[in-house]
Amino acid sequence: MPCRRKDSSPMSEITESTSWVRRFHPAPDAPARLVCFPHAGGSASFYFPMSKALSGDLDVLNLQYPGRQDRRHEPVIADLGRLADETAEVLRPWLDRPVAFFGHSMGAVLAFETALRLEREHAFSPVRLFASGRRAPSTSRDESVHLRDDEGILAELKLMSGTDARLLGDEEILRMSLPAIRGDYQAVETYQAEPAAAVRCPIDVLTGDDDPKTTIAEARAWQEHTTGGFDLTVFAGGHFFLAHHQKEITAHIRNRTAAVAR
Repeated sequence: MPCRRKDSSPMSEITESTSWVRRFHPAPDAPARLVCFPHAGGSASFYFPMSKALSGDLDVLNLQYPGRQDRRHEPVIADLGRLADETAEVLRPWLDRPVAFFGHSMGAVLAFETALRLEREHAFSPVRLFASGRRAPSTSRDESVHLRDDEGILAELKLMSGTDARLLGDEEILRMSLPAIRGDYQAVETYQAEPAAAVRCPIDVLTGDDDPKTTIAEARAWQEHTTGGFDLTVFAGGHFFLAHHQKEITAHIRNRTAAVAR
């Protein structure tokens, strides 16, 4: 049985939406919550379709990191540990019921580090962590996209096929987005997990069979980072495979959280 935080803050402290948390489809009576962590350069709106699909089952909270969209005038947090510290504090008032985490790419390791902090410091464990499109924290690659010039970062975005072509063609939007993208890449590329770091909650790993950023072996290595259950599901596709398997993934999340939500 996952641990619950002993001193959950009253829900009266929470507004419908904050600078960090976006509730596109509020479901205050849902038996459980799902917190969605965006990828590098991503925003809360990336998860709008998932939020809509799950709105009848879960209260979906979508994180909006500093430095993007309506928070673009705030400094980007380019250190993943500090970003996890702040995220854990932001989520404390929302822990009055079972909570699952879903993170894609950078969001997967941020969800993992946030879960570690909540378990260690607040005696709260997510009921499940869905790690999508990211190799395990114990694996490493020599990556330095954040050190490239703007054209080099754009080339990486095109390779990942995760950025809307309209954004790539709009110079004004692009110029506003690049600082957040660069900062996020710096955060995840300089991240190093603590040796033997493991959460108590089960980890479900979702990966694409043609993802240039994560091999099947690197995805399977997530099992070293949990003392709970582990499951690996492989989908056809590259780094942003989830955009083409939305129905299957939302069903997967719904099925895996149904038992703990009762």
